[in-house]
Amino acid sequence: MIRVAIVGTGGIAGICHLPALRAESHRARVVAAVDVDAARVRAFCAEHGIPAAHTSLPEMLDAERPDLVHICTPPHQHAAQAVECLSAGAWAWCEKPACLSLAEYDTVTAAERGAYASVVSQHRFGSGARHLRRIAPRLGRPLLALCVTAWYRGHEYFEVPWRGTWATEGGGPTMGHGIHQMDLLLSVLGDWTEVRAMAGTLDRRVETEDVSLASVRFENGAMASVVNSLLSPREESYLRFDFTEATVELRHLYGYRNADWSSTSELWDPPDDVPSSHSAQLALLLDAFERGERPPLSGAEGRQALELVTGLYASAFTGRPVHRAELTVDHPFYGGARR
Repeated sequence: MIRVAIVGTGGIAGICHLPALRAESHRARVVAAVDVDAARVRAFCAEHGIPAAHTSLPEMLDAERPDLVHICTPPHQHAAQAVECLSAGAWAWCEKPACLSLAEYDTVTAAERGAYASVVSQHRFGSGARHLRRIAPRLGRPLLALCVTAWYRGHEYFEVPWRGTWATEGGGPTMGHGIHQMDLLLSVLGDWTEVRAMAGTLDRRVETEDVSLASVRFENGAMASVVNSLLSPREESYLRFDFTEATVELRHLYGYRNADWSSTSELWDPPDDVPSSHSAQLALLLDAFERGERPPLSGAEGRQALELVTGLYASAFTGRPVHRAELTVDHPFYGGARR
């Protein structure tokens, strides 16, 4: 059995990670949970039948020796905790955003020594996205895409101390919310070359942006319009891909099934119906663990969306186009976005 630990026992751990782990109970067992709040972690373990509760990550790693750690803590803690896990020989599966900057991401990757760190990006793994990537070469050249994350978070959402600041969240809807849709966009269109963007704080009492807009050019010549918002009362996640021979669209909110996709192509007929979920990605992560291979959404693949977010912020806050090739270690935004 693959020994699994969960770090951070807030909402996402119980809502998404534990159901995914239950679906893999034939090969993975949760042996411990960690939270700085002792009462909360004890209650979490009692509710879910987890044998060991800890308030210290190093203590848990030493005592329990897990094979895989699910990191479900606030974003500013991700990089250091992932490095701790890797240094102890445990794989890390980290909630989005993986970390606050390309510099942090590269530090995590450098700590991989046979154990790997992967980022949660479940929208790549639903059957609709997998089918689109399979048939895309038969749909002609990609020309145009729309990528919209129009969500709503009221003022009360930002009362949690770590939300809405550059130092602890690393950004607003661009970094913490739209990154999922942008990752799916990248999985279909490949690497980008240039971004021109704007960002603003229009209504929420936060340091970060609450809206961003970007125009993106890809290596294959395609162009995309990207919108990220937390101010949209009618919430929707929307992706549109226009190829020379067909249009493919996806409308959903926080996750999709096949029924949420549509296409003008007769080739649109996914052979199965797998939701975009933590379960879909976790299954592939565990497969990779059993084979001792790099898992999906780690290394260069896991860095893709963070690169686009970094370029978007750099363009928005400098007022000029940014090319992906510029984002080297000496770039001002390599260490994180700041206004």
